[in-house]
Amino acid sequence: MPFTSGSDIFTWVILPLLIFISRIFDVSIGTLRIMFVSRGDKVLSPILGFFEVLIWLIAMGQIMQNLDNVMCYFAYAGGFAAGNFVGIRIEEKLAMGMYGIRIFTPKEASKKLKERFSESGFGVTILEGQGAKGQMVVLYSIFKRKDREKVLDIISERDEKLFYSIEEIKAVKEGIFPSASNRRKGHFRLMRNRK
Repeated sequence: MPFTSGSDIFTWVILPLLIFISRIFDVSIGTLRIMFVSRGDKVLSPILGFFEVLIWLIAMGQIMQNLDNVMCYFAYAGGFAAGNFVGIRIEEKLAMGMYGIRIFTPKEASKKLKERFSESGFGVTILEGQGAKGQMVVLYSIFKRKDREKVLDIISERDEKLFYSIEEIKAVKEGIFPSASNRRKGHFRLMRNRK
């Protein structure tokens, strides 16, 4: 798709701007594609990959046709950097996927924390163990990524110094999660084969 205008404005402003915008799109799409690949999505990943490479080829073709235009180089690099930022922001807004959390707490404090999780509609499993400072309880729960702040609020209500770890979960089969329509009321539903 060659551009034929020879004007200075086009060469030094519009063309670099188009390359910059193209890079934002292709890098953002690439970030989302990687997210879907890591989740094993066999349909959306190739579609995103097609458009990512198509946009990249168009932008690179313009660079190759304008090798003497240093503004195109800066636009290409700047678009790549901005595309990473935009892609990460989009991925954060989508908040797809599941997390697992392990909360390590003294035995006497675990009952109220478990009740608070249950009231909010989250399933929780309790495991007893021995820690360096005596009897400990590990509470384990799986939650949707968009519920991360709610889960952390529940923990900080009880004790801001609790030790916990959070990890991404690739697939879930069955579990108790707050329903979308009643998330604030604490209602929950059983989910099956959720990926």
